[in-house]
This record gives sequence, structure tokens and C-alpha cells, in this order.
Amino acid sequence: MGVGTWISLLIAFGCLFGVLNASAGDADSLYRNCVGQCEKTGDIGDQSIRHCQFQNSDVPLDSSWYMQEPLYLQWKQLNCRSDCRYYCMMQRENQREKLGQHPVKYHGKWPFKRVFIFQEPLSAVLSAFNLLMHFIGWLTFFILLRYKLPVRPQSRRTYYEYSGLWHIYGVLSMNAWFWSAIFHTRDFDLTEKLDYSSAVAVLGYSLILCLLRVFDVKDEASRVMFAAPILAFVTTHILYLNFYEMDYGWNMKVCLLMGVSQLLMWAIWGGVTRHPSRFKLWAVVFGCALAMLLEIYDFPPFHGYADAHALWHATTIPLTYLWWSFIKDDAKFRRSALVKKVK
Repeated sequence: MGVGTWISLLIAFGCLFGVLNASAGDADSLYRNCVGQCEKTGDIGDQSIRHCQFQNSDVPLDSSWYMQEPLYLQWKQLNCRSDCRYYCMMQRENQREKLGQHPVKYHGKWPFKRVFIFQEPLSAVLSAFNLLMHFIGWLTFFILLRYKLPVRPQSRRTYYEYSGLWHIYGVLSMNAWFWSAIFHTRDFDLTEKLDYSSAVAVLGYSLILCLLRVFDVKDEASRVMFAAPILAFVTTHILYLNFYEMDYGWNMKVCLLMGVSQLLMWAIWGGVTRHPSRFKLWAVVFGCALAMLLEIYDFPPFHGYADAHALWHATTIPLTYLWWSFIKDDAKFRRSALVKKVK
């Protein structure tokens, strides 16, 4: 669902290969008939879907599936339609396997095996690990500024002019990975919108932060001038996705533009300024390029659990550590440069 250079491009390609409404699996007439019959009767062959059974005799049997659900079951997304899609998908895939056919995608996703309520257990767990890595990175950055690096003698504020911006960035990144974990746990309209919106938000904010750091913008008025048009555009884009149309193609273009522009700016800036930690920065760029290949060369989940997207989530864990390491090095570098100027 970002960290500066690498997450910008990775989110961009996550948007590029995001969920689509139509795939070969859900276009299959046998699958569609199975889901339609399941939602009406609550039965798939000899198996009964209890979430599709009415407990209230006042509710007609042929009414809409969502009228059967208690509120807490809707919240957990263990609902009739979700279960019907899952069991019909697994039934259809078992049939395809017996015929020697390869797996196909359903509603834009490969057929994953559930573990308890987790629709994509490996991706959900790895998203949680990314969230943890961001928290650790942000916490160590906070400790570095608060307790280890000297502060300005008069104002008692840190020498690093971008500390507040990175704190906001850390919160947005943790929020994005949180909703990524929720989305991979249970995929429905609300979690999808929260995941996409959070990813676009951190991507847009990281673009602002990239511009401010690359062009060394310290004046508050100038920062507002840089940030205002991007913030307005990102806000409008998120509102468009949530309340007008979830346009995956347009969202891909927006993410790709913001992501690639950041990637190039960070890489060029590191070389031009000869930043002391430029090799860490370039390593992140190179790692991003390798991770991108996992999204391009997509493949079905191994044993129903590990697909290319899950492995992509795994690659972002060490990149997160490396990126926060660069941020802390940048804080030390700026502090040393400013102290030398004062002396």
C-alpha cells in the first residue's frame, strides 16, 4: 500500500498491477453460475455456506445476500459473497487442476488458500513486518534526534531542518502498510479504497519531501509553494478514486509519474551532491529495480500462498531498513555541515 525512492516506484508498480475487475477466472461461466447459485441457496455441492443461511424467518430466502449478515460478520468480511467466491474459486481450480490446466486469476487476483480469515496470509504478514520495520526506523530516527545529536544552544531545536517532515512521513508510511495488511487480510471495497488511498497519500507526500530535500528548501513560505499544488492534486485524485470512479488505469499513470520522478531525482541528487551516504541511496534504487521485476514477471502462488507480489513485499523489508539508515545518515551529515558553518 512507501519510503522515498524505493517505495515510490514500488507503489507505482503496485498500482500498475493492482486489482482489476475482470479476469479469466471470474469470466468463466461455471464459476459465475456457482457464485450466483451459492448466493441464492447457500450451497456449493454438498457444502453449505452458513453465512448465506437466514436465521430470521421474516426475511425471504431469495432476498439479497447482504440481508443475511449480522453486522459483526460484515465487519470481518466473512460474508456470503466473499465465502461463495472463495469456495467456488477453489472448486473450479480443483477441476482445472484435474484437467491439467494452469491457475487463472479471479477478480484480478490469483487463487490463494485462506488461513483462518486471511485471504492472502503471506502478503498480510509481510505487510505487517514492513509496518514494524517502519516503526523501528522512525523510532531510531526520533531517538537519534532527541537524545544523541546535539541541538541548537539557543532554541534547543535539532540542527536537521527536515526532521518534522520525516516524522510525518514515518506516520504516513506506517499507515499505508497497516492498510496494506488489512487489505491482504480481507479484500473488499472499503479496504481496497483505504489501501489505495493510503498508498497514493504517502507517494504524493514523499514527492513533496523529495523536492524539498533535493532543492534544499528551508523557508516555510517556499515549502508551501512547493507543496500546495502537489497536495491539491493528490487530494483531488484520492477523492476521485473514492467517490467518483476507481479508475485503475488512471491511478497507475499518476503513481508511475510520481514514483519515477522521485526515483530519478533522488538518484541524480545523490551523485551531484556527492552525499556521504549516496551508495546507500543507490543501493535502494538498485533494489527497487530488482523488486520491480517481481511485479512484471508475475506468477501463480506457490502451493497457494507465495506469489510474486508476496515476494515483492519481502524485498521491501530490507529496503526499508536501508532507507531509514540513509535518513539518519542525512541528519548526521546536515548537522555536521551546519556546525562547521557556525564555527
